[in-house]
Amino acid sequence: MFGTVDIAVIGGGASGLVAAITAKRQDKTKRVCIFEGLDRVGKKLITTGNGRCNITNKEISLARFHGERVGFAEYALNKYSGQPLEEFFLSVGIPFVNEGNKVFPASLQASSVVDCLRFECEKLGIEVLCGKKIEKIIGGKVFTLITGSERFSAKTVICCGGLYSGGDKVGSDGSLYRILKDMSYKTVKLSPSIVQLKTETDFTKQLKGIKVDAKATLFKNGKPIKSEFGEVLFCDYGLSGPAIMNISREAAREDRGFTVSLDLFPVVSKEALAEVLKKRTTVLKERNLEEFFTGMLNKRLGQVALKYCGYRLSDPSDSLSDKDFEKIALALKSFEFKVTGNTGFINSQATAGGISTSEFSDKTLMSKKHHGLFACGEILDIDGDCGGFNLTWAFASGILAAKSAINFLGEFK
Repeated sequence: MFGTVDIAVIGGGASGLVAAITAKRQDKTKRVCIFEGLDRVGKKLITTGNGRCNITNKEISLARFHGERVGFAEYALNKYSGQPLEEFFLSVGIPFVNEGNKVFPASLQASSVVDCLRFECEKLGIEVLCGKKIEKIIGGKVFTLITGSERFSAKTVICCGGLYSGGDKVGSDGSLYRILKDMSYKTVKLSPSIVQLKTETDFTKQLKGIKVDAKATLFKNGKPIKSEFGEVLFCDYGLSGPAIMNISREAAREDRGFTVSLDLFPVVSKEALAEVLKKRTTVLKERNLEEFFTGMLNKRLGQVALKYCGYRLSDPSDSLSDKDFEKIALALKSFEFKVTGNTGFINSQATAGGISTSEFSDKTLMSKKHHGLFACGEILDIDGDCGGFNLTWAFASGILAAKSAINFLGEFK
């Protein structure tokens, strides 16, 4: 007979693995069990950071996180990010290396992060039940977890399931979200976050495959919402790259009224850029417009920018006037694209929205309506920017939930 577990961790992803390890380390006498719907744990974690696992960031601040009650995340982040998180990973054999503010495992292999967490689970005697997808949670003095024809009992439950980012293949099918919703937990609208944006494609199709460093700004009905400097990738459907994905959140939560403006020369004023173009014409007056930007911009990008301004590439460079230079400089600093959608949950790195944090204590992550039930990671209405922020929330909240569950068990009668 399986019997009753002390802590049932639902979901063997980033937050679940760390929560299980933390709980067992806190009290080795407690029976900790991970319930994972897939055939192995950590499938989504393996894909993070392009397979390198951007574990955290050196500049963790609440400003890089989002949600209806974003202050809910402050306690867990203050307590368990930074040095405590680095010490946790060192304790399972993972030293850190930095690339700018981004922090990676020294191996630069996400698979090794999963392996080390899995090895630690084995060492501690944590039970890992793969292929056990929880379909229902029944509250009570002891929780009942139902999967297929099987029932399991648990004194406490930590909900660590993901939402929809990455899709079913990495276990992100939203099933735990639906379970909690059926248990009358309030929810916040779900939408993709850190996702590519679809735009009108007249120009992006012509630029497909070109990457450029630019300042990308998201506008809503002409009002700037968010800006990010970084790599932008032109695609046949629209725009991608870190700079775009970091400004995508709000555009993905609403249907219309958004545009993206690219500043291809963010460190140069419009006036100074117009003067550069004027001088360039003097030096290169023998060129026609087709070759005007050759050597200054990606050739195809320069040609498309001139088409965007309405010029014919066959015209000579010395046909341009001062007003033309101003017009081209303005276009290069505000190359605009109307947003028409996004590439969906399957391509997103995070999900915005989730179970409302109003239903949980920020100091313990325990439910206010089901004592002994905790939630952490993506399932809650907290999401972060690209650059290790979402994994930081997953790990920090997993540690807090685990420690709180052990404390709760100390009072369990």
